[in-house]
Amino acid sequence: MKVLPRSGLWWGLLGVVAFSFTVPFTRVAVESGGLSALFIGSARAVVAAALAGAALLLTRQRLPRGTQWVRVAIVAGGVVVGFPLLTSYALTTASASHGAVVIALLPAATAVTAVLRVRERPPVVFWIMAAVGAAAAVGFAVGQGGLGGLHWSDALLFGAVLAAAIGYAEGGLLARELGAWQTVSWALVVSAPLMVVLTAVSVADHPLRATPMEWAAFAYLAVVSMYLGYFAWYRGLGLGPMTQVSQVQLVQPVLTLLWSALFLGEHLTWPTILGGLAVVACAGTVVRVRSR
Repeated sequence: MKVLPRSGLWWGLLGVVAFSFTVPFTRVAVESGGLSALFIGSARAVVAAALAGAALLLTRQRLPRGTQWVRVAIVAGGVVVGFPLLTSYALTTASASHGAVVIALLPAATAVTAVLRVRERPPVVFWIMAAVGAAAAVGFAVGQGGLGGLHWSDALLFGAVLAAAIGYAEGGLLARELGAWQTVSWALVVSAPLMVVLTAVSVADHPLRATPMEWAAFAYLAVVSMYLGYFAWYRGLGLGPMTQVSQVQLVQPVLTLLWSALFLGEHLTWPTILGGLAVVACAGTVVRVRSR
């Protein structure tokens, strides 16, 4: 099949657009309390794992071998367990736009994690801009917190960024061996027993009484954010060039802020806009320095 020029960028952009709805729709799902944060964070993984298991069986994918299982578990801990659960709890109190600015640090955090994982030696400017980006994100969170400074939701968001960065970096390396969507699928399958237990606990503790809109948001999180979005994203990375496609992720926080304003009616203040631009600019510099 002939690959069109820049098709990798378009596939990558499609994946980023799919992921950009994750924070606003998580906020929609948890806002009224009809669905608990634990249910949203765990049950969406259970639905995605069912889809992943079916895809792996139908295509007869080979099993991971040896230490690959440990690496799959690391990916699962980051992107299947850590990020969804931490963001779900954080967004019970934090606004979607606030979460988008803090999570804008993710591309830079992923680049730093990948550098440490493969023992690269980037120039000093890489570490300077990574530190400036982290400081900008922390400064924004503190400024939004007023006299109280950082809140527990900020700690959860920063934890989610760290978890996703580890999962993305390890998943990117493992995808070279297992395949892109296969890596995510195995991560979902490996985490399924734990997520089923957590889902059962959440339902027993908090009976489900969500509105149709909340169920629709949950369905998107389970089917698209947790699984199908990775098909487009990793397809784009596979077509490449990877160094260019990976930078497309920098538009995700901008799109998330836009969806937060359009769908949730959140008022975008100048501190939020400037904070987002500062974090995105630093993340962009970090990703470009590593790409070179």
